Amino acid sequence: METMKVFSAKVEDGREGQDGKPSVGPVYRNLLAKQGYPPLDPDMSTTWTLFSSSVEKYPGNRMLGWRKIVDGKVGPYIWKTYKEVYDEVLHVGSALRASGAEPGCRVGIYGANCPQWIMAMEACGAHRLVCVPLYDTLGPGAVNYIIDHAEIDFVFVQDIKVKELLNPNCRSTQRLKAMVCFTLLTEEDNAKASQTGIKMYSWTEFLRTGKENPREISAPQPFDICTIMYTSGTSGNPKGVVLTHETMATFVNGVDIFMDQFEDKMTVDDVYLSFLPLAHILDRMIEEYFFHKGASVGYYHGNLKELRDDIMELKPTFLAGVPRVYDMIHEGIQKALQELNPLRKWIFDALYKHKLSWMNRGYKHKYASPLADLLAFRKVKAKLGGRLRLLLSGGAPLSSEVEEFLRVTCCCFVVQGYGLTETCGACTIGFPDEMCFVGAVGSPAVYNELRLEEVPDMGYNPLGNPPCGEVCVRGKTIFSEYYKNPELTRESFKDGWFHTGDIGQMLPNGVVKVIDRKKNLIKLSQGEYVALEHLENVYGVTPIVDDVWVYGNSFKSMLVAIVVLHEENARKWANLNGYTASLSELCSLSKLQNHVLSELKSTAEKNKMRGFEYIKGVILEAQPFDMERDLVTATLKKKRNNLLKFYQTEIDALYQNLAAKI
Repeated sequence: METMKVFSAKVEDGREGQDGKPSVGPVYRNLLAKQGYPPLDPDMSTTWTLFSSSVEKYPGNRMLGWRKIVDGKVGPYIWKTYKEVYDEVLHVGSALRASGAEPGCRVGIYGANCPQWIMAMEACGAHRLVCVPLYDTLGPGAVNYIIDHAEIDFVFVQDIKVKELLNPNCRSTQRLKAMVCFTLLTEEDNAKASQTGIKMYSWTEFLRTGKENPREISAPQPFDICTIMYTSGTSGNPKGVVLTHETMATFVNGVDIFMDQFEDKMTVDDVYLSFLPLAHILDRMIEEYFFHKGASVGYYHGNLKELRDDIMELKPTFLAGVPRVYDMIHEGIQKALQELNPLRKWIFDALYKHKLSWMNRGYKHKYASPLADLLAFRKVKAKLGGRLRLLLSGGAPLSSEVEEFLRVTCCCFVVQGYGLTETCGACTIGFPDEMCFVGAVGSPAVYNELRLEEVPDMGYNPLGNPPCGEVCVRGKTIFSEYYKNPELTRESFKDGWFHTGDIGQMLPNGVVKVIDRKKNLIKLSQGEYVALEHLENVYGVTPIVDDVWVYGNSFKSMLVAIVVLHEENARKWANLNGYTASLSELCSLSKLQNHVLSELKSTAEKNKMRGFEYIKGVILEAQPFDMERDLVTATLKKKRNNLLKFYQTEIDALYQNLAAKI
């Protein structure tokens, strides 16, 4: 009988709670850190040393690639080498210092992924400046808030974002000393900037300033702040996550050690297609690792709908995305399969089952069925550029169905990870070619450890069978603090452990599965956080709404809602439209459902809500949520798990209908 593989080491037993404290589960570490964390490489102590050492080793390697758009047409990829990037970084850093930037100064970067984004980021590292990404989808006014809260003095900005920063409504812009455009500036933008007293530069002008005013590099120390990365809160303003150079360099060290145990190695010929926002930790840390290895990063040309064109042009070996991206790939392949004649579809299904069966027996994907790859699945790989070696999913759980399908058909490794901005990226990571990881997010990363803590209100017990509880993490890749928010920092750290708010389940082989969220903050499949209670408060003011329960989960990209109708206003609508039915009968009218959706959309627009916060489907209810059906507490707080159980069938049908309309 084959012994079950174990993928993490238990280094401390769990214990029952005492004096009102919750129970805690065992402490787990990566097998490579069972006897303690591996020693850190002193030559890899900051992000600047990661980059500058690669310039010395790989000066002629292609580093950053992009596509020029001329007369509306997108051209081939153009590349800058490590040495060419380094030279521009020196000029940008010198220009910042010549403009008044001193070590510790905050520098904002606002715009889509591109070489200028990275060069501005590396220039910050060269002179102990703090890089602060600006990300507008954190909510209305977020950019304004971050500039003011982080006390940003200089901003690098994409040309299409310049007008937004110069808008009078963006009041915090007045504190800026200089603004550097990624490309060129219009005369109108220059005129507006001069009125506000901000010095404006095009990229070329700023480089010239640096050339004319060279400054010595002021390399950072490991304990210096590298970046303040803002992320969503449950409500209100974004939180500023402080990450030091040592934290980020340690993460890269850990990936190196982790990757060394596998037969397939990363090489300087690997190419990453970057389209996830650099303002998010996942893309930032992937690029840091690629730069450390002397490999290449090519940027998408800015239109996600045309991402496939970038894939075919770049032919990447590595892709990272949120589940929604892989859902789209899965849906595209499934649609193509439906168009096959019955015989060819039967052959595809038979080959799929054949290869899957051998993978489930422990065979690596490339050896499971070379015949199936030759006859069917190489065509899927060709649609993804033909050179793909690894797909990484993060940001939210990837459904088991989609993950299994990609593992079989894409002829490459497919891995899930789990992490937060606060954990500097993945704090758990899956192993390639291990089918027991399907639907799970992996085992602890090299430089952190993990345990589960009891959540009695939700019935999760880390000492139960199976062990479940809030995921808590500590180690060398955890953030320092929430910027200017000591109270929230104290709340998030208890007994030295960072409490993630996610509910995990520990499988018998030491692999973690994320199954729930402790607070009413969920992450949609495209990786965006949504605060459910906040949305319910906003949508609850809609006149035709008496009460509303908003539902979403990490496997879906859209929100739906159960809406309890406001009886008087619903009857007014019925009278105007010639209906005399009872309220419960009105609930089944598609015309009323569309009207309620329209009213909710109007509320969303008035409150300047983000697109993914819009309700896309509704189920109408005549009866209020009540205690008799165990849907609310005695204080009328919604019991979300019970609501889901009660409306599960209707919700599943609603999502099916929405998917059919896409």
